[in-house]
Amino acid sequence: MEYIIILIAAVFVNNIVLSQFLGICPFLGVSNKVSTSIGMSGAVLFVMTLATLATYLLYEFVLVPTGLDYLRTITFILVIASLVQMLEIILKKVSPPLYQALGVFLPLITTNCAVLGVAILALGLENASLLKAVFFAIANSIGFALALILFASIREHLELANLPKGMKGVPINLLVAGLLSLAFLGFTGLV
Repeated sequence: MEYIIILIAAVFVNNIVLSQFLGICPFLGVSNKVSTSIGMSGAVLFVMTLATLATYLLYEFVLVPTGLDYLRTITFILVIASLVQMLEIILKKVSPPLYQALGVFLPLITTNCAVLGVAILALGLENASLLKAVFFAIANSIGFALALILFASIREHLELANLPKGMKGVPINLLVAGLLSLAFLGFTGLV
C-alpha cells in the first residue's frame, strides 16, 4: 500500500514538473513533438533511476559515515554528471542502437534539475530504504513523462489552432503549462 501511495503522489499529487516546478527547461524545450517527448521521457526514466540508486548509496555509505553529508548537493551534481557521461560512453560502445535512440536527450539530462531534485527528495522519504528510493525515482520519472507527453500533445494540437498572432509560441505555451499545473492541483489531498 505504501508503494501505491508513493506512485500516486509522485505522478499526480506532487508531480515533479507541474507541482514542484523541477525540470521546467526540458518540459518547455523538448515538448514540440510527442515523439521527442517520449524519447526524453525514456532517457529521464533511465538516468533518474540510476542516479537515485548511485546517490543514495553514496550518501548512506560514504557521506553520512564520514560526516560529509553537508556536501550532498555538490556531490550529487558531480555524480549525476559523471554517471551520464559514463552511460553515454558505455552505450556508444555496447549498444549503438540504444545510444542512437537516446540521441541528444542523454546529454540534456545532465542539466535536468528534476534528476537532482528526485535524488535529494528520495533521501527524505519516511522510512527511507534503497528500494523505496529507487521506486520513488521511477514513479517521479513516470510523472515527468506524463506531464511532458500531455504538454507535447497539446502543443501539437495548438499548431493547427487559429490563434491570435500575439499568443503564438511562448505565450500560449506558458498559458497551457499553467493550466496543466492547475489541473494537477486538483489532485491535492488525494493522498
